Amino acid sequence: MIKTDNAARIDSQPEQPPNHHGPAPGGRLQSSLARFRRTWGTAEWIQAAALLAMLISLAVLIILPLIAIFKQAFLTVDGSYAGLAYFRAYLESPALLQSLQNTVFVSFMTTVIAVPLAFLLAYALARTDIRGKSLYKAAALLPLFAPTMMHGIGLTYLFGHQGLISTGFFGWLPFEMRIPLYGPVGIIISEVIYTFPQAFLILSAALSISDYRLYEAAETLGASKWKKLFTVTLPSVKYALMSAIIVCATLSFTDFGAPKVVGGQFNVLATDIFKQVVGQQNMALGAVVSIVLTLPAVVAFIIDRVVTRRQQAYVTSRSTPYIVRPHRTRNVMAHTYAGMIALAMLVLLAAVVTASLVKVWPYQMTLSWDNYKFTDSAAGGFAPFWNSLRMAALTAVIGTLVTFIFAYLIEHIRILPFLRQTGYFLSIVPLALPGLVIGLAYIFFFNDPGNPLNVIYGTMSILVLANIAHFYSVPFMTATTSLKMMDKEFENVSLSMNVSRIRSFMRITLPLSLPAIMEMAIYFFINAMVTVSAVIFLYGADLKPASIAIVSMDDAGDTAQAAAMSVLIIFTNLIVRLLYEAYSARIRRKTAAWRER
Repeated sequence: MIKTDNAARIDSQPEQPPNHHGPAPGGRLQSSLARFRRTWGTAEWIQAAALLAMLISLAVLIILPLIAIFKQAFLTVDGSYAGLAYFRAYLESPALLQSLQNTVFVSFMTTVIAVPLAFLLAYALARTDIRGKSLYKAAALLPLFAPTMMHGIGLTYLFGHQGLISTGFFGWLPFEMRIPLYGPVGIIISEVIYTFPQAFLILSAALSISDYRLYEAAETLGASKWKKLFTVTLPSVKYALMSAIIVCATLSFTDFGAPKVVGGQFNVLATDIFKQVVGQQNMALGAVVSIVLTLPAVVAFIIDRVVTRRQQAYVTSRSTPYIVRPHRTRNVMAHTYAGMIALAMLVLLAAVVTASLVKVWPYQMTLSWDNYKFTDSAAGGFAPFWNSLRMAALTAVIGTLVTFIFAYLIEHIRILPFLRQTGYFLSIVPLALPGLVIGLAYIFFFNDPGNPLNVIYGTMSILVLANIAHFYSVPFMTATTSLKMMDKEFENVSLSMNVSRIRSFMRITLPLSLPAIMEMAIYFFINAMVTVSAVIFLYGADLKPASIAIVSMDDAGDTAQAAAMSVLIIFTNLIVRLLYEAYSARIRRKTAAWRER
């Protein structure tokens, strides 16, 4: 048999012993470096730099201020280590422990009342065929557009010493209906109004999705309506119920606005932080109370994440939608209940609007625009309103831009998974942080003379940054959800055609995500207009926002002017929302055109 030259050369080489241990360590390193050089080009280096910049930004926005507040709780005034001295002082203070007990009580009662009320309304609108559902829903969501102080102010004009209802419509009725408004009752009512729309939105989404086959099976087995409620309906929405409970408990536990207006001498943790920091200048104890305020929110956040992970798909491809059968009695009951909820919300708003338009409630009820001048009140003119508009607009534009880019980096970049996971974790951390804690943390971090970012303290920049950090998580999750729904085939086709990632982002990703981007902007804008807690420690002398001006005016006894400022905020938010709805409908039609054949 004739061998080729190559075969002859191979046969001529001495036989090598088999290597059972693979290449030498130096060889593996060289091989890894060679593979790294082959796979990492300019684009990968740019992506890595972008991920690193994102992590640094999130650290500056969230982590470093939190470290500063925790550090403050363990240091004395002169900067020496204090150990647990401030925590012991907190535990030995009966007043502060009473505030903790009051806060738990308010949170518990608010949750117990708000969740069932929201469930009933969501059930009435999702499982009946009554007319006017959109109007009922719009009325139920009205509190979302108002600062929480407005709920307290509205209750004051209804149930206060000179309230419309408490005085029997100013003596027109033969009886009065007075309640102990200033204290736990007023706070709980205000918190129920504040948390009700949040729970309603969560439960409405859950009840609108159902598998009608389960109800048909229950009917076949002869189950009664109550049996179907407890064996089919409630199990199908148990995760939504859990989320609603967590949201209501957390929001009422950390809220500052309502206890400030109608709390009276009934202290809660949120007002304690304000008193310690602003009233007594006790920053260390304020930091300790902030940590105590954060712990339940963190626990609730962890429970919510665990519950969300366990949630399974209730509706499958074989499911059939829920069929609402005509039922006159049921519809009458649903109309009655939804009408009562809508009436309660509208009466509260009407009381605030009326109080802002009359000269002196209830003595001179003639109409006047004097309360809208603000020149003789603690607001000092219209400047707070313009400050809020400017702050909300900047928060909406910058916050939406930053949030969407960060979400895009985490969802669409395929290298360095550890950095992307770290970025995702940092992005959802603000969900567990109360606004007061963020505001106080920003004081300790940005007011440090050694911090190069100290120059922004007391400026509009720090107000915008605090708002972005406070409300960052929800728009981030909106953006990631939108990006996950986008077919990866778009990106693969673009890359196969040598289209740059930036160009495919601008020409494909951005237009398809436009509805989500607009929703994020509106969320940032409305929340920045109504927030108090995140900015109450941070505003400069000439940068007081409108929501803070409401607190100042209420403290100074200018309640009618505070009502007028509340009306300006809520109508601004409503106008912006309506403009968004009109524009987004046009955008949706435009961006959906490519799907039509």
